[in-house]
Amino acid sequence: MPKLVLHIGSNLGNRTENIARAIASLQKRVGVITQQSAIYKTAAWGVENQPDFLNIALILETIMLPEEVLDAVLPIELEIGRIRNERWGPRLIDIDIMFYNDWRIDYPNLTIPHPRIHERNFVLIPLAEIIPHFVHPVLGRTILELKETCIDESDVEKFSI
Repeated sequence: MPKLVLHIGSNLGNRTENIARAIASLQKRVGVITQQSAIYKTAAWGVENQPDFLNIALILETIMLPEEVLDAVLPIELEIGRIRNERWGPRLIDIDIMFYNDWRIDYPNLTIPHPRIHERNFVLIPLAEIIPHFVHPVLGRTILELKETCIDESDVEKFSI
């Protein structure tokens, strides 16, 4: 069964509840979660004048194709209250597809692997916890190697509820 790697972030409202709601909806609509990282807290990336984010990475087994996953994820974000009005702006929830097996997809509305994984500690650190030796299908390096060479200097710390 194909493996799907997702990254979830939230920096508005009850962040842990937003993430929990997203995880519950993903399990109902997308597939079975087989692994998940700890929750990590980090300052906002891109647009910095906003609340800290909580982030988590998940691995799911699914029978859905990547486009079907995207079609399932977007309504989950809307139901939790996501409003898309500013790139890298504050949000109740953000669910991103990082990997789908070792596939490479470049559609107008979907790029897999996610094109900026290697630039962001808040993504690499949770991924390194659950798939450290996975080789990025485009960059040809493991998640651990990408984490060790990432130029992002943002602090990422485990979050305790």
